[in-house]
Amino acid sequence: MKKRCQWVPKGDTLYEKYHDEEWGVRIYDDRRLFEFLLLESAQAGLSWSTILRKRSAYKKAFANFDPEKVAKFTRHDIERLQKDSGIVRNRLKIESAVSNAKLFLEVQKEYGSFANYLAQFMNPFSETDKKRSSADIPLFTEEAELLAKDLKARGFRFFGPIIGYAFMQATGMVNDHTTDCFRYDEIRKEKEEQKEA
Repeated sequence: MKKRCQWVPKGDTLYEKYHDEEWGVRIYDDRRLFEFLLLESAQAGLSWSTILRKRSAYKKAFANFDPEKVAKFTRHDIERLQKDSGIVRNRLKIESAVSNAKLFLEVQKEYGSFANYLAQFMNPFSETDKKRSSADIPLFTEEAELLAKDLKARGFRFFGPIIGYAFMQATGMVNDHTTDCFRYDEIRKEKEEQKEA
């Protein structure tokens, strides 16, 4: 039986699949980064489990996480989404998804890609990634604080330091698999191979 991070509910196949295949894997594709930006922002004040179970509904509701299409959503689209029981129907979160999409495109234009923009907030010292247990994982780091502060200055909403760090964990900007988790070494090796490439 595979040893996973302590936060993964035993027997929850959806959570296990997410942990085993996605969480902590470095993402360079901007559409996927926008997906996590949107989902993590939607999570604010809620559990990740809630959002994970609504992920397919979010994909359908938000144009397959295409930031260009979401940026063009109108007031009519926002009203339609408020009636969609598959997603979190908080008007402010829906509106922020649309405004964040517009800002996401601005960042892309400025940096060439959103992935390029994120690179400045990564800690180059991989030793800081070593966590022995879930208790060693912080709520946020200095890098997450800087990311959240910069995004806020650009006008992004629902993206504070805690959400920022959850985003960094999910997209592989840090390796927060605990050292006893089977994915820790796999992610570490992937990072080393990317450095050498």
